[in-house]
Amino acid sequence: MKTKKIGSLDVTVVGLGTNNFGFGMEPDAVGPVVDRAIEAGINFFDTADSYLASEERLGQALKGRRDRVLIATKFGSPMGEGKGGASATYVREAAERSLRKLDIDCIDLYQLHRPDQNTPIAETLGALGELVAEGKVREIGCSNFTAEMLREAEQAVKDGTPKFVSVQNHYNLLQRGDESEAIPECEKLGISYLPYFPLASGLLSGKYTRGQTPPEGTRMHRWGDRAQGSLTDANFDIIDALSAWAKDHGHNVLELAIAWLAAKPFIGSVIAGATKPEQVTANVAAGEWDLSPAEVAEVDALTEAAG
Repeated sequence: MKTKKIGSLDVTVVGLGTNNFGFGMEPDAVGPVVDRAIEAGINFFDTADSYLASEERLGQALKGRRDRVLIATKFGSPMGEGKGGASATYVREAAERSLRKLDIDCIDLYQLHRPDQNTPIAETLGALGELVAEGKVREIGCSNFTAEMLREAEQAVKDGTPKFVSVQNHYNLLQRGDESEAIPECEKLGISYLPYFPLASGLLSGKYTRGQTPPEGTRMHRWGDRAQGSLTDANFDIIDALSAWAKDHGHNVLELAIAWLAAKPFIGSVIAGATKPEQVTANVAAGEWDLSPAEVAEVDALTEAAG
């Protein structure tokens, strides 16, 4: 599989997001998904300390294969009992906890999950820099950052100390708000962009139908009333247009959603989630579809017209 750079890391253009490992999956279902990912050539696995048991389950599934994979995790989200944030003290506490749960000696990409308005970003960067110096972290990143926050973090970096090499934000064919500011800032600063919810929580997988209740077991079904903001006629209009375009090119809308992201130069890896091995296979196959710049422009225009 093709790889791209995130700092010094060579990551596969399709990765595996493991949010589902902690939410909704049975423990014995994790291993087969991880096995299929490695068999298919995926080397990049993304998790977080706030994804319940995801870190432990991922660590167990990867035993004996650490040298074949790159592991990204996150810290900073509320964890209960007052845990969370990005203070220097908590950064170290969270890192040590994730290392234990993943059963590894070093985190390849350690990401601040969300901004902490109560802690100066310079303090957070200093603590992360210490972890890099100690060999417990290789590269550092952030998530849910605006362009202004990215600039502030860049300005807070001291000479010779690590800086954020990636940002993980919400971006897909239906959610393109970052194109106005955050993505241009990433390109300016040389920061790799990792899109979360690349399939719009399943909307771009083809599993949902206009006017019908989401199937049981799906994310939209678990979200209940919260899902109504996504299951709109406007979104289904875009999905219908994208599905027709994909079909004309011998593919489906899921393959288009992943291929469109993979074709963007600023994207580091498309970290799509999966709960079954066959979903991993589909995601990897989608990443092998090379869209030309002209085709990307067609799809961009299509979403704007349909929206």
